[in-house]
Amino acid sequence: MARRSIVTVGLVQMRCTADPDENMARAIAGVREAAARGAQVICLPELFRSLYFCQSEAYEPFALAEAVPGPGTETFSALARELGVAIIASLFEKRAEGLYHNTAAVLDADGSYLGKYRKMHIPDDPLYYEKFYFTPGDLGFKVFPTRFARLGVLICWDQWYPEGARLTALRGADILFYPTAIGWHPAEKAEHGTAQHESWELIQRSHAVANGCFVVSVNRVGHEGDPAGGIEFWGQSFVSDPRGTVLVRAPADEPAVLVQPLDLGMLDIQRTHWPFLRDRRIDAYGDLTRRFIDE
Repeated sequence: MARRSIVTVGLVQMRCTADPDENMARAIAGVREAAARGAQVICLPELFRSLYFCQSEAYEPFALAEAVPGPGTETFSALARELGVAIIASLFEKRAEGLYHNTAAVLDADGSYLGKYRKMHIPDDPLYYEKFYFTPGDLGFKVFPTRFARLGVLICWDQWYPEGARLTALRGADILFYPTAIGWHPAEKAEHGTAQHESWELIQRSHAVANGCFVVSVNRVGHEGDPAGGIEFWGQSFVSDPRGTVLVRAPADEPAVLVQPLDLGMLDIQRTHWPFLRDRRIDAYGDLTRRFIDE
């Protein structure tokens, strides 16, 4: 990979429907718009081909799953090659009968399939019953060397874990991408909504600071599920630079395509002036592999 100084990222924030074909068409249109505006690396939201089905435990959504690589990667491979862009596409992976993953595939600008990341941290919370559907990832934390930059890809619930961000950065990621589907429980929004959203953004900006890299988080918008409850996805996809500064942020209630240039030259400057990687006490962190330290 020929390393470039300026890399332009594209974020496709979507409102999804019950029709997978319509969602795919919207995703493709968003990628085309981002590329037309100069984006070189373009990321789609988590599980964009459907409504967020994990609000309940049901067997019907398993029919949405596909092989990875498979039809979805073939579509985005052709699109990446046509437009000369790298694409991060979140897909519901069927690995085998009864074995499914929440997966992100990465296609390079020549259309080549670089590989996939399987979501490592799987939530099981009210309206986020992902453990019913997804087996935890077993590929580890990965970095994909695209034509434009070294991309680290994690997925949604992963964004709360500094360990995942750090291990991905240590593998050489210039940019951490988080395809996401997160929002408010409408009954909680008035009391807790602001704090919940600020916590979500803050933890990811902290990953950018602690690791001296860029962070790109791509969410969906709109209300999905029970009209009296469900989830109101809060949008607000954003890009943070290595100082934790938000460079661009999408609206909370509308689909959007954001395009933002990133200067990878900031990474060495930031890591030199704030040398967290240099000063890590790697000899003292063995207990991180324990669930809890009781003594």
